[in-house]
Amino acid sequence: MIGFHFTKFDPNQKGKSKFDQLLDLFMQLLSYTNGDVGEALQWMNQLDKEYDLTNEEYGMGDFIDELKDKGYIDENKASGEISITPKTEQGIRKRSLEEIFGKLKKTKQGNHTTFKPGQGDEMNPETRSFQFGDLLEQIDFTESIRNAQINHGIESFHMQEDDLKIRETDFKSQTSTVLMIDISHSMILYGEDRITPAKKVAMALSELITTKYPKDTLDIVVFGNDAWPVEIKDLPFLQVGPYHTNTVAGLEMALDILRRRKNQNKQIFMITDGKPTCLKIGKKYYKNSFGLDRKITNRCLNLAAQCKKLKIPITTFMIASDPYLQRFVNEFTETNNGKAFFASLDKLGAFIFRDFESGKRKTVY
Repeated sequence: MIGFHFTKFDPNQKGKSKFDQLLDLFMQLLSYTNGDVGEALQWMNQLDKEYDLTNEEYGMGDFIDELKDKGYIDENKASGEISITPKTEQGIRKRSLEEIFGKLKKTKQGNHTTFKPGQGDEMNPETRSFQFGDLLEQIDFTESIRNAQINHGIESFHMQEDDLKIRETDFKSQTSTVLMIDISHSMILYGEDRITPAKKVAMALSELITTKYPKDTLDIVVFGNDAWPVEIKDLPFLQVGPYHTNTVAGLEMALDILRRRKNQNKQIFMITDGKPTCLKIGKKYYKNSFGLDRKITNRCLNLAAQCKKLKIPITTFMIASDPYLQRFVNEFTETNNGKAFFASLDKLGAFIFRDFESGKRKTVY
């Protein structure tokens, strides 16, 4: 008879198996190692050596074998290289969502409803009389013909403006969002890791939108010397490069993406910790890392004003406390009529969550 095995109660584990406990740590480490499985496992072994994560019954080798069996990692038999699978990529995003936004259940509608009637895809059961300015497609012809028959009779049938009935649709505030992430060298400067919290926010936001608001769109743009889009599946591998900060290139790409989106509600979230220091003129790069260069910042302000004309608000999340940078961000925000948050790294996710969710409760015209 095997009997029962008792262990010390740990309130933080909530009955998780040894594999699940180690998996939580493994997922966290993958965010810091940019998806490098080998480096993450090296860290796991080092932490196991220092803090006794495993025991005689379940070792680190058992954990690695279980990762393979359950489809979290894949080993190339020819080269011996180990990589994460799509299941792990989604798992990292899900854990980021739970960590930053809390657990959210998937909904079928995927819309952000408002109480304001307008153009939409859901018919309102109530009808009203026609008013000047109503659209032709809003006319309920069945009710209108019925009114005309009652008011004028079948033999002398004709339809007047007083006979027309309007059936409205409930407005759905679907939103197209572009998340801009600064990957310039300053995001890891002075020994502070700023890119990992930014990646976690991006992964959490992508998981939030794809599960709770599937009719929304989210595009992610990274910017250094240049700007380019990245896929959601590539977020765990995102890392900082030896780049300057070409905010103009990032804004231009975000604007180009949003012009092609059909949703009426559009917005830009920008996570940055440094000042704009780079501008591409033709094939050459104009760079100045020493203070704010008006040649660069004026282009940023012009794009902020352009977004304002197109009714695209920009919300800037500034991970820096330099007074002169804050003044520039304030000027940039005022030009766009957007919003700015001077957020610490540990509060970044909460700031973006509140701002994104609050935007779903109103209509942006």
